Amino acid sequence: MKLTDILPVEKWIKFEKDIYNRSKLSASVFNTDGIRITDHLKWPNKICPVIKATDKGQSFICAVAHMNLANIAKNKKDFVIEECDAGLVKLIVPIFVNNEFIGSVGACGLLLEDGEVDAFSVNMITEIEEKKVEELSAEIASISNKELEYLAEYIKTRLESIIQ
Repeated sequence: MKLTDILPVEKWIKFEKDIYNRSKLSASVFNTDGIRITDHLKWPNKICPVIKATDKGQSFICAVAHMNLANIAKNKKDFVIEECDAGLVKLIVPIFVNNEFIGSVGACGLLLEDGEVDAFSVNMITEIEEKKVEELSAEIASISNKELEYLAEYIKTRLESIIQ
């Protein structure tokens, strides 16, 4: 079963927009291979598009974080909240239909309340100058664990209604 078997791409986009409007996190729906199924993208900050624009940033920060956390969420059969190597929060909610894992919903791009962008790691991985990373990261909003947990529960509830 595929994600588009239960909802057309246009409605998945609407769901991604809803998540962004509620949280200001960039939201994406991913298939089991970790590939986004929509082309909708709303950036929550200025550093993420710069990181993703580099092959190393996309491959070694974004994709690695998604695949690792999606795997944990799949095995746990519940949401996971962690930081990527850039220091930004990432929330993953797995999607199951009749115990079959068919993908996940991811939301990312803000800081945890006590978090900060790891300019050194971003520089080491992407070769983007630390000063530029710091400048682009200066105004990133934060989100609490409680807000993230509430959002995860909201996403789970919406997914349950979609699947039914």
